Amino acid sequence: MNKDIVKRTLNEANNMIETQNTVRTIAKIFKVSKSTVHKDLHDRLLDIDKELYAKVADVLKYHTNIRHIRGGQSTKEKYLNLGN
Repeated sequence: MNKDIVKRTLNEANNMIETQNTVRTIAKIFKVSKSTVHKDLHDRLLDIDKELYAKVADVLKYHTNIRHIRGGQSTKEKYLNLGN
C-alpha cells in the first residue's frame, strides 16, 4: 500500500478518535471524498492497525446509533427557521 495512503488513513483515524468527528467532517478536513474516508477507516485501517480500527469502529457505531436523532434535530431547526 502507498505510504501516503497509510499516512492519511492513520491521520484520519487519529482525528476521529480525538475529536469524535463524523466521516463527512473528516472528509472536508482532509479534502477527500466521504467514500475515500469510509474505505480508509473500514478496509485499509484493518490491515494497518487492528487496535486503532477497533477504536474507530466504536466511534462509527456511535454515529450510526445517533444519526436518527441528529436528523430529527435538523428537521426541527429547518421548520423553526421557516417561520422567521
